[in-house]
Amino acid sequence: MALAEPARPNSFLLMLPKAELHLHLEGAIDPATLHELRQRHGKTSALTDIEQLYQYQDFPGFLMAFKAVTEDLQGPDDYELITYRLMEKLKGQRVLHAEVYVSVGVCLWRRQDFDAIFEGLERGRIRGEKDFGVSLLWIFDAVRQFGPGAARDVFELAVRYQERNVIGIGIGGDELKAPPELFRDAYAYAADHGLHLTAHAGESAGPESIWGALNLRAERIGHGLTAAQDPELIEELAQRQVPVEICLTSNLRTGCCASLAAHPVREYFDQGLMLTLNTDDPAMFRTSLMREYQLAQENFQFTDDHLREFARNSFEASFLPAEKKLLFLNLFDAAAARS
Repeated sequence: MALAEPARPNSFLLMLPKAELHLHLEGAIDPATLHELRQRHGKTSALTDIEQLYQYQDFPGFLMAFKAVTEDLQGPDDYELITYRLMEKLKGQRVLHAEVYVSVGVCLWRRQDFDAIFEGLERGRIRGEKDFGVSLLWIFDAVRQFGPGAARDVFELAVRYQERNVIGIGIGGDELKAPPELFRDAYAYAADHGLHLTAHAGESAGPESIWGALNLRAERIGHGLTAAQDPELIEELAQRQVPVEICLTSNLRTGCCASLAAHPVREYFDQGLMLTLNTDDPAMFRTSLMREYQLAQENFQFTDDHLREFARNSFEASFLPAEKKLLFLNLFDAAAARS
């Protein structure tokens, strides 16, 4: 679904410090970077042809487009490049901290050397932190339709690397093909080893998927779009203050939400849910974090104070260690007071 281009972000949004918690590394690869990757691998593709990959009509089409983009990630240098480029973009959005999903399940499915890939990811992260001042932690994402055994393989790698900026795990992909209940043992393993737990839930499936994620002890819910269908679930999320990672443009572009007016974000806010704003796959959805904040304000009557609350929530809901979280919250409060 096409969205009108918003006006240039105002000075308030340009200055507002933010964290982003629902962001896929591979979904942040823009057409120009994908063109560069293809040239690096000796492929001849016109930029206009590459841009066609970013066109799709529904959620299954998006998953196929995402798969096609990842086919050009062949080695550690590629992952270093896309990490560095992402962090450059994050700085431009006034993002101080990001927790980024890596599709480790796809790497394993392709039988890639993930140990080498991880070194590339870390090189990109270290360079990006040095050059752009952005903090970044990794979340290892499993593909749910590959099954619980494949998810366990991903989570074991997360345990191996958790002393190197891997903070948590999650499951993405097609909820309708693999409900959360299948992953109970894999999530228990991750929790037992001290990893934080996230889950995509209620994006393309009903509220039962969100209940299932909560039963997995997920600490944050990705999307949560269909929670609105279940008042008891809304009450549970509000009472427990489980952070819900809202992705407005994503839900429209995948067809999971029929229109912006139909999105429940304002309803959720008024019902007391803890919300954060996120891009999900910014290049594939042609959005940015500032644009998500603009969409929220322009379409749902959120005030500047409301946007400050969303931004503060993004730091509160992060998986940063307590002392680092406090540092970022103090930075946020000082900057927000001036904006």
